[in-house]
Amino acid sequence: MPPCVLATHPDDVPLLTALSALADPVRIQLVRDLADHPDWALSCSNFDVPVGRAAKSHHFSVLRDAGLVEQRDQGPKRLNRLRREEFDARFPGLLDLALRADEAD
Repeated sequence: MPPCVLATHPDDVPLLTALSALADPVRIQLVRDLADHPDWALSCSNFDVPVGRAAKSHHFSVLRDAGLVEQRDQGPKRLNRLRREEFDARFPGLLDLALRADEAD
């Protein structure tokens, strides 16, 4: 298995960092897309969000720093995994709330 891109473990993430990461509409969409797919199934280019490559890279960095996403390089692709189990252990119920679509979206 290829090495993973450096990511913060959810146990080391303050609550405000987690909330901030989940407060952005683009990042919520990235997390929701990951939740709908198996681990390591989506590369960064598979996400249809209304931002350019540099901004998308920034959003993934924020998600990694918040302990939500793990990434690994496989050839020219960077594959992604939602760290749901680890994040849920640190912040029970928070990801469920974020993933729940509501009328405000």
